[in-house]
Amino acid sequence: MDIEDLRTFVEVADAGGVTSAALRLGVSKSMVSRRLVRLEAELGVQLLARSTRGASLTEAGATFRDHAARVSAEIEVARETILPAGDLRGRLRVAAPLSFGPTHFAPVLAEMARRHPQLQIHTCYSDHVVDLIAEGYDCAIRLGYLQDSSLIARRVGPIYGKVVASPDYIKAHGSPETPEQLLTHQALMQGTEAWQLMDGDKTITVRPQGRFKADNGTALVAAALAGLGIAYLPDGLIGEYLASGALVPVMTRYPVPAAGIYVVRPPAQHPARKVRVLIEMLIECFDHPPHP
Repeated sequence: MDIEDLRTFVEVADAGGVTSAALRLGVSKSMVSRRLVRLEAELGVQLLARSTRGASLTEAGATFRDHAARVSAEIEVARETILPAGDLRGRLRVAAPLSFGPTHFAPVLAEMARRHPQLQIHTCYSDHVVDLIAEGYDCAIRLGYLQDSSLIARRVGPIYGKVVASPDYIKAHGSPETPEQLLTHQALMQGTEAWQLMDGDKTITVRPQGRFKADNGTALVAAALAGLGIAYLPDGLIGEYLASGALVPVMTRYPVPAAGIYVVRPPAQHPARKVRVLIEMLIECFDHPPHP
């Protein structure tokens, strides 16, 4: 039984169709179809019910999918153990945030590709939280405070932030001094999220309101610079504007607690070595205290 046939079947099952699986695997749709036909012929059962809308698992396919995924993962681990030390091959699919990703994480991924010329790295930059399993990613880089999930997370560094506003906004509306006063101001937000602040050693949660929302941190920086409200942003996005005075910290008696940079991956007994190498490189780059 061909391991690529098994891997292809798992991709089609998870992606829900031949076209999506072909994009994930980087091969033609005809190649995917041939592998599926060959696997079904060898097993003597139909694994997928195909239609113009995609492909769904038959009862036999649903049973076989988990076994095929485990075998594929074990073979991948076995391959890695016999590669020359430090040599990475295959493909690494990474989801990274659009805010921070191209500026902070892309150089690390580029260096990883330089060190490992046989490794293919495909990165999707989006502030949308992707479904790693359904969309076929090996891992994702995520920022902030992680929600509980079945994913396995590894913290690779801290991320620091501040509550900021423009001098024009403060001149027009004043500067909040307490969490209660913050609730009377316009907040620039990604959605309906809560803001965490430190009151001494105690973490407090504030749920501000605002009329300007965006799912991207860079867009919120632009809104803060335009004087539209108060923003809760990571230092990596606002450092130059703090230095120039275009933005100023507010609520300084209630600092933002350090959040984290995480690599998350689907649950598996052994993380792929390519994911472990990425984690090590990110730790080397980001796991250090802030500049004084």
